[in-house]
Amino acid sequence: MSKTVEEMQREICRKFGMEFDAPGSGQILGASRNLFSGEVPINGLRHPSKDEVSGWYLWSGEEWSDADDFFDPLHIYHLDDVLPVVLPYLALPPGGRFLIAGDYEDVWFDESLLVV
Repeated sequence: MSKTVEEMQREICRKFGMEFDAPGSGQILGASRNLFSGEVPINGLRHPSKDEVSGWYLWSGEEWSDADDFFDPLHIYHLDDVLPVVLPYLALPPGGRFLIAGDYEDVWFDESLLVV
């Protein structure tokens, strides 16, 4: 029997000693335009959420860009079909970060993400 997304999310939070804080599937995240290109690693960071915005920003590759058009809004529920590999990490709380590439996984807390 395979695990549910929530079970995988809780497992990741326990593994890295972080609070479980799952966003709603209807909330929006920022997705880089190259996120679905297959480029690795896949990176994620979470700012505090507000209303319909989850606080998550996801991108592929080594480089982050401050360009205004680097991220596009995406409802989280779309990830089920296009990038389910990130779903287990999305319950990390604000300040949570992850980097995944194949079998490689790194998760950490970045307090600077909590500064508004």
